[in-house]
Amino acid sequence: MDHLLIGSIIAFLITFSAIPIIIRVAEMKHLFDVPDDDRKVHINPVPSLGGIGIFAGFILALLIAVPNGGLELQFMAASFMVIFFLGIKDDIVVLTPLKKFLGQLVAAAILVFKGGILIQSMHGFFGIHELPYALSVALTFFTIIVVTNSFNLIDGVDGLAGSLGMLATCAFGVYFFLAQMPLYSVMAFSMSGALAAFLIFNVSPAKIFMGDTGSLLVGTVNSILVIKFIQVASSANSVLSIPSAPAVGFAILFVPLFDTLRIFSYRILSRRSPFSPDRNHVHHLLLEKGCSHNMVTFLAVAFNVLIIALTFMGRNLGNTLLLLGLVSVGFSTISLLIYTNRTKRRRFFQTIRGQKDFEIETKVITLKATGTTGMEAEEIAH
Repeated sequence: MDHLLIGSIIAFLITFSAIPIIIRVAEMKHLFDVPDDDRKVHINPVPSLGGIGIFAGFILALLIAVPNGGLELQFMAASFMVIFFLGIKDDIVVLTPLKKFLGQLVAAAILVFKGGILIQSMHGFFGIHELPYALSVALTFFTIIVVTNSFNLIDGVDGLAGSLGMLATCAFGVYFFLAQMPLYSVMAFSMSGALAAFLIFNVSPAKIFMGDTGSLLVGTVNSILVIKFIQVASSANSVLSIPSAPAVGFAILFVPLFDTLRIFSYRILSRRSPFSPDRNHVHHLLLEKGCSHNMVTFLAVAFNVLIIALTFMGRNLGNTLLLLGLVSVGFSTISLLIYTNRTKRRRFFQTIRGQKDFEIETKVITLKATGTTGMEAEEIAH
């Protein structure tokens, strides 16, 4: 318990102290996220280097508070450094999607081949259990890349990525604390502490964004935590075994992970790059319904908490049934949002068209009343 408190407090204090300095430096050097396309929902330029503060608080807390981390911690820290430099370069000079992807592959390779982060089983999903080594490596790379990018892609509304990241790391942190795994519990709560401090400056209206430096780091940390959670919680020899651990892990990351898988699938089916930008994310759909930034964040976090609770209560149903149920719930929710938004847009345009027809009709009647000929009235109305 002492290590958890030390880690979370150190992370919070360092991040809280660093963010105001980063804001001042960003303003001096004009390092802003400028709303230069229709995907971005903020109006004014905002500093986008908040991830530096998150990284500083997290990595220092992790190195100070973890008891006997050994080589496992060293390789994880090396992976975090790769992600940090990748993110900060993208925040300052903007990298191509290919370069970002290659950098993420390097970080994932360190975790898989040196850090011991590996998915070795499907745990009965569709009747599949142990995986061949090559397939295990491929699935682990895929999971790390997708989870890492899920927080990067969901970071489109003030407070959203930070709040979802904090929810996930707190959930994983509690499990690893109860499972007596100090390295992972300290890692989770250190990230939670850093995000708690960052959110003070990121709630709407945001004074700073986490940028790719922060979102990629939060995603990488959660990819490690969810893979380790599935590995440990699925083991019968674990101190705290949880039935259907893969489904529970997916539920903990449900909002960012499902949204990313849905968007990637849609873009690929549309013959576009999965990293190409658009306005089809869940937060865009909620904003289109008229929700504020704070309301979008609240709804997303509340929905994710509900999904976690329902999945945990149904953990004895098995991975296949639970995962299919989660996907069904996700698509049903998104379909409802899209349908109601289209209905709203249709009614809006019908109202505008009706107002225009009324104005034209009024002009024609007025012109006729003043003695204007029908042909002249029609020409003026048009």
